[in-house]
Amino acid sequence: MAFHKIINDPVYGFITINDPLIQDIIAHPYFQRLRRIHQMAMAHLVYPGAVHTRLHHALGAYHLMQLALKELISKGVEITAEEQQAAQIAILLHDIGHGPFSHALESIMTKGMAHEQLSILLIDELNQEFGGKLELAKEIFNNRYHKKFLYQLISGQLDVDRMDYLTRDSFFTGVIEGAIGYDRIIKMLTVHEGELMVEEKGIYSIEKFLIARRLMYWQVYLHKTVLSAEQMLQRIIRRAKAIAAECDEPLRTFIHNRGENITLEQFCNMDDYDVLMAIKKWQHHTDQVLSILCKGIINRKLFKVRYMPEPANPALLKGLREEIMQQTGVSLSDAEWLAFDGVASSTTYNFEEDHIKIRFKDGTVSNITAVDNALINENVRGNVKKYYICSLRLG
Repeated sequence: MAFHKIINDPVYGFITINDPLIQDIIAHPYFQRLRRIHQMAMAHLVYPGAVHTRLHHALGAYHLMQLALKELISKGVEITAEEQQAAQIAILLHDIGHGPFSHALESIMTKGMAHEQLSILLIDELNQEFGGKLELAKEIFNNRYHKKFLYQLISGQLDVDRMDYLTRDSFFTGVIEGAIGYDRIIKMLTVHEGELMVEEKGIYSIEKFLIARRLMYWQVYLHKTVLSAEQMLQRIIRRAKAIAAECDEPLRTFIHNRGENITLEQFCNMDDYDVLMAIKKWQHHTDQVLSILCKGIINRKLFKVRYMPEPANPALLKGLREEIMQQTGVSLSDAEWLAFDGVASSTTYNFEEDHIKIRFKDGTVSNITAVDNALINENVRGNVKKYYICSLRLG
């Protein structure tokens, strides 16, 4: 009897698993750990429904990969059963290297190593555990396979990863501006000369996809209150490492080693719950800075953020720190933890990456940015930056 399993997903309905190897990967502790990592870090403090996890997203991206492969095969694209399985495994594991609170703590928890690099290490380890059965998935994930379009479905400017997180994050936040026509986009996909492209009649769906991505960044991912919470979270971990704050394992090894000499297994033992338990404990720490930051997260007393068109005036920042010193009694160096500036940026369309290509009915191919379409040209160009000041709320 053929293997068949379904998972009921709130976004797509039923997700089908018809491969025992894929089911075994999903059941593996490394993958199940994704249940304990928030997809959107601290965004639930602004959008209460945004409590979905990396596991939800991985399964959703896997589902869209299934649909995309089926569509391409129906259009005559040659994709073997082995390649289908490998592409599905690769997208299922594309985020397996995320640490606690996903992107919010990525630069702190992994010492500058991106989650993609950790995903590669974990896929290598899983490949060994599964007797080399993930070898082709590794090749596709690392863009070493000759069928480039399979990699583009996993990591590109129009990949199923982005299609799912925009669809899913829009659903769980209730921000309808982020909704995209993922089903129509998938129907419009094609392959030409080994590359993933979009049929001409899909131009407007791509336009909506790019605009939705831009809106989601500034309305959700870089919402000033989300930014505040995530900056506070980063400073909690940095402060805890700086003073070697006491906490329980597995976080204790990371904090006391200052993030160095951490094994892959130790990294995979950490999740959001370990960090939250430590934050609850550190609310009562004798270090005033750590205590203020932790109480702010637990009680949703978040720092105030002001976006500005230009870098912050040093005098303004100095004044805020002096006011914090007077009202809390902390030193000037400690006040710098409680009032700081920075820059948030978002790129809707990265001109350094592979372009989204449109294949016209006459057989010609054009980059999406070269298409005579005013909305696309207006919204995708450039890296948008916003400067900000983030400081403890007083009074």
